[in-house]
Parts: sequence; structure tokens; C-alpha cells
Amino acid sequence: MRKIAITMIAGAAAIGFLTPSVASATAVAGYSSDVQRSAVSSLVAERGITEAAAERILSIQDASARTVEDLDGRLGFQSAGGYLDDQGLPVVNVLDGAAADQVRAAGATAKLVKHSTAALASAQQALESVPAVTHTSIGQDPKTNQVVLTVSDAAKGDVAGLLAAANRLGDRVRVERVSGEFHTTIYNGEAITGGGTRCSVGFNATKGGQLYIVDAGHCTRAVSQWNVGPSQGASFPTNDYGLIRNTTGSGPGAVQLYNGRTQKISSSAAATVGQSIQKSGSTTRLTSGSVQRVNVTVNYAEGSVHQLIQTNALANPGDSGGCLFSGSVGLGITSGKGSGTSYFQPVDEALSAYGVTLAP
Repeated sequence: MRKIAITMIAGAAAIGFLTPSVASATAVAGYSSDVQRSAVSSLVAERGITEAAAERILSIQDASARTVEDLDGRLGFQSAGGYLDDQGLPVVNVLDGAAADQVRAAGATAKLVKHSTAALASAQQALESVPAVTHTSIGQDPKTNQVVLTVSDAAKGDVAGLLAAANRLGDRVRVERVSGEFHTTIYNGEAITGGGTRCSVGFNATKGGQLYIVDAGHCTRAVSQWNVGPSQGASFPTNDYGLIRNTTGSGPGAVQLYNGRTQKISSSAAATVGQSIQKSGSTTRLTSGSVQRVNVTVNYAEGSVHQLIQTNALANPGDSGGCLFSGSVGLGITSGKGSGTSYFQPVDEALSAYGVTLAP
């Protein structure tokens, strides 16, 4: 076990390695050099762009995400969500020309779509009203203006009934087939430990001068006493967040990068589809990718968890509770994994539920 001061850095664990790359020409505000290199390498590989183009995406995507959130809120029923395009620029789905004009006036791209937010929400609710089928997920894809039903070849339950319900919803729903099971990413070993279980530190937080750790609920439900302090709460399934009282005296607001350096976390926000992200966990360490979907329901064997963030960043057993972030902005807590996907509990919901704030 490492020194507690290291363990208590968000997402702490063993030493890891970053993919070698040429040093970035431009420093991106809010990103440590290591996180920037990881993010740039991921974007270059994923989108086939230059390092300079990747750096530009990182420099603008937080402002773009705020634009999407603001316009979606202001337009109300005339908006159908939004996302960041491959250049990191904001795109907002709209239902009519007047709403499109407002989006363009704000400097974003307007995309006319068929289905409203309410129509997609209704379709998702209809699918979720069918008896849950293990190893499936249901989430919204604003890029295609559809609800996506992902069905694994390991799915257990009334798969035929679920697919029939999807078929009745027409083009509001798209079915995707994948292989493998969907698991909460919990395992035995090192990092924060208790009762023979290993998880990863999520986000250090404070309340009334007391240190806490916001972590995965399936971790804190399983273990009452960790090597860093006792579990104080657990919401799982339905949600996947929990709270640990940190009794070590160390809880900096930073992410462990597994190379002796850290990334400062200074704020939290909601994730946006298309956003470049990083994940820190005790098994796969620092990995990068992009947000694929939000508001996803994942049907684990232990029960259904709702409103998760889906990404393509690598996560494996032992990463549970680890942090999802974008530069200095905290986004989520590692919940589980599927086939080529990883799932995260939005951190803002967890912070609000326990009345804690991110550690400085």
C-alpha cells in the first residue's frame, strides 16, 4: 500500500505509464502536461487529426459544452439536446426555424431534427418499463436524435419482449448488438481496500471541515470500513454513488496520474456528448476517450442504474469509484464497463446528495 498522502489523491493507485508522444506545442489552460499529452494522443488516434487540431479541441470544448447546456435550457421544448462535433464546437438540435435562428445567433450550429426531447424521453421510459434485461443499456444519442438500446449476446431475461417494445417505438429507437457482459468494475487487491475488496478513490470532498471521498455506491455498499475511513452512505442500484469519511488527514483536490504528478480539479460539470475526457483508476490508471452518450440506464446483474455517462475510455475491475474528468473539470465516478464502453455516475448528483463540495 502506498503512503496515504498519495492514496488520497483522486483516483489513486499504482504507477502507470503514458503513451510516449512529442511534447505539445501549446499548453492548454486547465490541463496538466501529462493529461494534455494523454488527451491529445487519444484524439489523434480516435479522429485522425493533427496534434494542433487536438489541442484546439481541448482549448474550446469546455466553453462549447456550456453553450450547449445554456441553449438547451433556454430553448426548452424547442430543443432536443446537443453535443460537440468533431472539432469540439457546439451543435444544438432544434425542432423549428425560429429556434435554429436563436442557436445560430449564439454562435452554435443548429441541427433540425424530427424527435423532441420529450419524445425521446417517452421512448426511453417505455423501454425501461419493460422488465429489466441484464447486460443491456438504454441511452440517448443526440447525434442521431435517437434512443439507443444496446443488447449484449450475454443478455439474460425477456430479450424478445424488450426488442418487441423497441420495434413498436419506430425510428425513435436504434438497436445495437455487442458482445460480453456489463459489470460493475469492482475487484480484490490494492488501492483503497476493505473486506477483501479493492476500489479506487473518486473525488476528495469536504463538509464542515471534515474530509470525505465521493465514490461508487456499489463499493461503499459492499464495504463498511476502508483503510482510509468508514463508509457513510451508499446509493446503489438506481444510482451509483457513495460517501466515505476520510480519516487520514489528507484529501487534496487533485487526480493521481501514476507518474509522480497530479492534475488539479477545480470545478465540476455535466458531461456533454462528443467531449474529450480522461479517467483515472487503480487498474487501468490514466486513460482517455470521448463521451458517447448521457442519461444511460445500465442493467447490471445487481440491478439497474440510471442517468449514467457512457464513454469509450478503458476501465477494468478495480477502477470502480475512480474519477472521470476533462482537464481540471470533474465529471463522474466510475461505475462499470461493457464491451468497449465504460459507465460513470455524474459527480454533481453525488456532491448534491451528500451536501459536500470538491476539495480545494
